[in-house]
Formats: sequence, structure tokens, C-alpha cells
Amino acid sequence: MPALAQTDLPDLTYKLTALTPRPLAPAFTLKDLDGKTHTLGAYKGKVVLVNFWATWCPPCRREMPSMERLSLKLKSEPFQVLAVNQIESFDLVFAFTGELDPAPTFPILLDPKGKVPAQWGVKGLPTSFIVDKQGRIAYRAVGGREFDHPEIEAALRKLMHE
Repeated sequence: MPALAQTDLPDLTYKLTALTPRPLAPAFTLKDLDGKTHTLGAYKGKVVLVNFWATWCPPCRREMPSMERLSLKLKSEPFQVLAVNQIESFDLVFAFTGELDPAPTFPILLDPKGKVPAQWGVKGLPTSFIVDKQGRIAYRAVGGREFDHPEIEAALRKLMHE
């Protein structure tokens, strides 16, 4: 399958849907590409962007570099990006991440059985959630986002200071 040109990819937005009241984020334990285990609970006290994605999903592919730019910009803040891949092989995900510029430095988590998105109510990809420092879901975003947009960054910084 030929690679998609940037012009073939859908536009990204920066809107987030606030959840009120904020539900508790479902716990998960997944391994990253290096085999390290990550639990959502380990990031309590940080604002966490949990992104559900797949390599075959054009908006997922398009938004990934903006997540890396955001992650790098906020690396000294109480913030973490966790990208949860859906049901794809290690080899496929590893090869894809090697094609990205910039390459992700945040954890790429593998969910080989695809159980975690159902627990989070994910209906399609990409779907992202912003989890507050208390482990509650503050925002949801269905579809591709430009995560380093100033409005998203402002929302994240507001959560970091709650």
C-alpha cells in the first residue's frame, strides 16, 4: 500500500469536549515497545493524554507528530502522553514509529487484544482522553487533533494547576 501524502490526510482540529462530572479513568496495564510495563495509576499527580490509535488510521498518523511536539514542550511539567495502539503487531508499530518525524519519545503502548478501548468507551480511532491529576477524565476528543495547538496547551496547563 503506498504511503499517504500529507495532502490526502484529513484536517486536524483543536477542540476538546469537557466531561462533567469527570468520570474516573479506567485502569490499565500495558507494555511499551521496549517491553516496559505502564499502568495508568503510576501517572497519578500528572495530567495524562491517553490516545487510542492504529497505523492504518490516517488522522491517527497525522496527529502523532503534534503529540510529540507537545510532549517535548511540556517535558518539565507534570504531563505525560500515552499512545495506546490497537491490536497491531509489535513489528508493524515499531516500523511505523521509525517513519515519524519527529519520532515519538513518549510511551507507545501495545494492546494486542484490544481490550482497553472498550473499557474507555472508544467507538472509533483516533479517540483521545485528557486525564486530570486525580485520575479523572476531564476531556475527550474523537477524531484527529493538533495537540500542540495553543488552546489545547492552555487547557492542559489549567489542569496542571488545579
